[in-house]
Amino acid sequence: MSEPCSTQAGPSGAGYEGDLAPRETWDLLAKESAAQFIDVRTEVEWNFVGVPDLGATGRQTILVEWQRFPAAPNPNFVQAVENALKATNYQKGAPLFFLCRSGARSRAAAIAMTTAGYGPCFNISDGFEGTLDAERHRGKSAGWKAVGLPWFQF
Repeated sequence: MSEPCSTQAGPSGAGYEGDLAPRETWDLLAKESAAQFIDVRTEVEWNFVGVPDLGATGRQTILVEWQRFPAAPNPNFVQAVENALKATNYQKGAPLFFLCRSGARSRAAAIAMTTAGYGPCFNISDGFEGTLDAERHRGKSAGWKAVGLPWFQF
């Protein structure tokens, strides 16, 4: 499966650092020991679709919902991420990578955390499952799962 290269290199001008392909994100996580990875999907998605497995990088995926199922915004998102980061070896100024299903919620999360003074904040393009394929299924043509990066289910 092909994977797009980053759509943004450097400041995006859109309120966050830019977009990275899933494999680029994995490679940067391996190099940047202080970087952190935040999955902003819903608890329902984590439980039924799966979660990126960062064990090989020595980290765990931080789970903070951007919105609650079915579509209620999480008014405490920034504070919840800040609290989660305190429990890691995160140092302000290290990269933060945000993931959702297909890249929309994670983009909004990257913007919110950049606005809160964190960053560089990146959106993971195509997210965990990517866009719909010709058969109207996700997870086969783009995204974390489709490019073969590690993941698990609870």
